Amino acid sequence: MQIFNLHDDDWDSVSDREGWCSKEAWVGARIGAELMGGSMSELEPGDRLWPYHTHHANEEWLLVVRGTPTLRTPEGERDLKEGDVVCFPRGKAGAHQVSNRTEAPVRVLMLSTLVAPDIVEYPDSGKVGARSATGERILLSRPGPMLDYWDGED
Repeated sequence: MQIFNLHDDDWDSVSDREGWCSKEAWVGARIGAELMGGSMSELEPGDRLWPYHTHHANEEWLLVVRGTPTLRTPEGERDLKEGDVVCFPRGKAGAHQVSNRTEAPVRVLMLSTLVAPDIVEYPDSGKVGARSATGERILLSRPGPMLDYWDGED
């Protein structure tokens, strides 16, 4: 059995993009998970974690490990506190983004089903992303005009 402690400072990835500074530990991979994904992120003051988005195949949960993050959903914004758990259902109702409007880092654990393929929609930018059954990105674009099913087929 593999164990990961949510209070350790052992990171797999660091983002230093201005406005989006964070650290991430791939918890699911570290504990040998196969059916659920998990990643823990620490978000610096004044920064955001991922663009506002929703998954169309996967449900996600957020657990606040440390601090007071601000959560944005279709219902608006609200501050969360340590120990809060939120579920983001599949589809437009599950759109979400986490930001840190405090003076100290915040830490959240994201849990997710691992349904593939998946479609991710980014309402603010109008982008749509698609990943294959193996997790490979096959599309990240803004949709154009709707085509007829037979368009281009001869």
